[in-house]
Amino acid sequence: MTRSHVDYSTRFAIDPAAAAAMGTDELRHNFHIAGLFSGGRISLTYAHYDRLVVGGAMPGEASLRLETIKPTGTKNFLDRRELIAVNVGGKGSVTADGKSFDLGTRDMIYVGMGTADVVFTSADEASPAKFYLLSAPAHQTHPTKHIRIDDAKRIDLGSQATSNERSIFQFIHPEGVKTCQLVVGMTQLAPGSVWNTMPCHVHDRRSEAYLYFDLPEDARVFHLMGEPDETRHLVIANEEAILSPGWSIHSGAGTSNYAFIWAMAGDNVDYTDVDPVGMADLR
Repeated sequence: MTRSHVDYSTRFAIDPAAAAAMGTDELRHNFHIAGLFSGGRISLTYAHYDRLVVGGAMPGEASLRLETIKPTGTKNFLDRRELIAVNVGGKGSVTADGKSFDLGTRDMIYVGMGTADVVFTSADEASPAKFYLLSAPAHQTHPTKHIRIDDAKRIDLGSQATSNERSIFQFIHPEGVKTCQLVVGMTQLAPGSVWNTMPCHVHDRRSEAYLYFDLPEDARVFHLMGEPDETRHLVIANEEAILSPGWSIHSGAGTSNYAFIWAMAGDNVDYTDVDPVGMADLR
């Protein structure tokens, strides 16, 4: 019997009162995701927040095929789901039902519901691709689409004076590629800037996940979470992710500049649909 190259774990939904009573180990166990990129493996976390799946695929000499996992309850992983893969490593390719797409660093691909066969490949084993995977339930099929980083919608925000000069790259937005639930983009902080998503917000209609990357080995991001008047923090290293329930803020500051990929799933795909939190309301 051939051993599967797909590992998965399940995270159950945590309410804000329970989170407020948790210590560091419990917070990390429930909201922090490490080990996304392991050579020759696909690692998936099935979260009970809008049934969002967060994962990573790092093909080496051999390609990796996306296999179904028990929590989906379907023959193929994408029978009732959609998928986005963002490459944060070396050059690679994604093949969807026989059609191959070359992805450079920071390129992404959207794969629609019903795609039976998805395969990840690195162009060079010495500099492997690292595909950050995001999946949510879907209700209809949209075409598979490759989006290069240069084709993303760019928005420049913040300033050096407030340490949050940054560029937002919207891969998925209402005027672009159509999805059922997923809204995904990337934020790159300028040198000397460390703050992200501050002033912060919540959006109870959608869950979110952050992947922090391009962080030096000895640097860390202090990710803020929790209800606005009951905040907690988690210390995050390079290429680690955070699950953010709809009731939680999602913000942070690093000891260096960095990049992160944000992904939302829930009731709508309106990027601007947030509930702002005033600085005076944070505790």
